Amino acid sequence: MTDDHDLKEKAALASISASALLTLGKLVAGLLSGSLALMSEAGHGLLDTGATILTYFAVRVSGKPADEEHHYGHGKVEAVAALAETGLLIVLATFVMIEAVRRLVGHAAEPVEATWPVFAVLVVSIVVDLVRWRSLSAIAKQTKSDALAADALHFSSDLIGSILVLLGLTASRFGFQQGDTLAAVGVAIFIAIAGYRLGRRTIDTLVDAAPKGLADLIRVGAGAVAGVVSVDSVRLRPAGAQVLGEVGILVPRNMPLERVSHVKQDVAAAIATVAPEAHVTITANPVALDDESALELVLLIAARRRLAIHHVTVQEINGAKAVSLDLELDGNMTLGRAHEIASQLEEAIEAELGPGVEVETHVEPLEAAELRGRDAPDAQVEAINAVLKQAASDGGVISDVHHVRVRETPSGLVVNYHCRADQSLTVDQVHDAVDLLDHRARHAEPSISRIVGHAEPANV
Repeated sequence: MTDDHDLKEKAALASISASALLTLGKLVAGLLSGSLALMSEAGHGLLDTGATILTYFAVRVSGKPADEEHHYGHGKVEAVAALAETGLLIVLATFVMIEAVRRLVGHAAEPVEATWPVFAVLVVSIVVDLVRWRSLSAIAKQTKSDALAADALHFSSDLIGSILVLLGLTASRFGFQQGDTLAAVGVAIFIAIAGYRLGRRTIDTLVDAAPKGLADLIRVGAGAVAGVVSVDSVRLRPAGAQVLGEVGILVPRNMPLERVSHVKQDVAAAIATVAPEAHVTITANPVALDDESALELVLLIAARRRLAIHHVTVQEINGAKAVSLDLELDGNMTLGRAHEIASQLEEAIEAELGPGVEVETHVEPLEAAELRGRDAPDAQVEAINAVLKQAASDGGVISDVHHVRVRETPSGLVVNYHCRADQSLTVDQVHDAVDLLDHRARHAEPSISRIVGHAEPANV
C-alpha cells in the first residue's frame, strides 16, 4: 500500500506540472490568435491545473490510516475531490457553450490569426495529453484511485479538445471563419461529456455502489469452500483503493465452533484469491440441514443447553419417534430442580422432532467438583490389575491389559487402564468386552466408584 501511495503522489505532481505548462502555452497562443476554441482550452487547462492540485492533496490525505473519527480510513477523500472537479468541468462547459452560441447567432465570426506557433502549441499539447492520459489511466487502474482516474479523464478530454481546436483553426486558415467557433462548441460538448462520466463514477463511490461483478465473484469463491452450505449475503462498498463489506455464510448448526472458525478462515482466503482488494467481515450463521438425523438433533439441543447426556436411543415405533437418554446433573441438586431441567430438555426435543414424539430422561449424578485423590497402595493396584487380566483372558476379545492406575478419592476408587483389541471389531463388540472387564473388577473390589478402560487397536 505504501508503494502505491508514493506512486499516486508522484503521478499527481507530474500532472500539476504538465497541466500548468500546457495551460500557459494555450493561453498565450489563444491571446495571440484570438481563437475562442483555444482560449476555451486554456480555461479548461486552468481548471485542470487547479483540479490536479486538488488531486495531489486528496491523494496525500487518502493515504492516512484509519483513526478514531474515520474507522474506514480516508479513501473517500479522493471521491470528494473528483466530485469538485466534476463541478468545475460543468461550469467551464457551460461558459464555453454560451460564448460559442453568442458568436454563432449574434455576431459575425471574429477573425482568427492561426500562425505556426499556435499550431506548434497544439501539437505539443496533443502529444503530452496522449502520454499523460495513458500513464495516468494505468496508474489509476493499478492503485484504484478515483482522483487519478479523474485526472486521466481530464487529459483524455484535453486530447480530444486540442484535436478539435486544431481542426477549427485549420478551417479558419482556409477561409471558414466559423470553424473556430464550431470547434469551441465541440470542446464544450466533450468537456460536458467528461464531466458527466466523472460525476457518475464519483457519485457511485460516494453512495457506496458496489463494484460491478465483484459480489458475484465473492459469492462463487466463498460458496466453493468446504463446510459452507450457502452464501447468505454479500454487501460491498468502495473506500478508495479498497472495497469493504460483509459476507454472511450458512454452516450446519451441528458443526463444532472450532470447525466454524476454520471455515471462516478458509472463506477469507478464498475471497482474497478472487478479490484481493476486498476487505470483508465474515459472519457464520447456523442452519438446519435436510439430512440431519434425530440423534444429531438431540445432541445439538443438549449441547446448546450445556447439558451432559449419553446413551441416547432413538426408536421408530408405529410411525412415531421415541427417544430415551441419560442426563447427568449435579448429585447435590434437589430432585425438584433436576426434574425441571429434564422437563425443559424433553420439551425442547419434542418441539424440534415434531408432535407425537416420546421423550424419556434418566437422571444420573454428575460430580460437579474435582475429586482430590492419591495413588492406592501397590498391593491393591496389583490385585485389580490381576482381575482385569484374568477377565480379559477369559473373554478372549481383550488382550494386553496395561497402564493400570488406581486412585483413592472421597467417592471411592477410580480405576483407569489401557487394553488392546482387534481393530476390525466394531465399537459395540469392543464396548461389550470392556464392560465385562469392568463388571469383574467391580465385583472383586466393591469400593470402585468409577472405572475407565481405554481400548486400542492391537494390529497397529
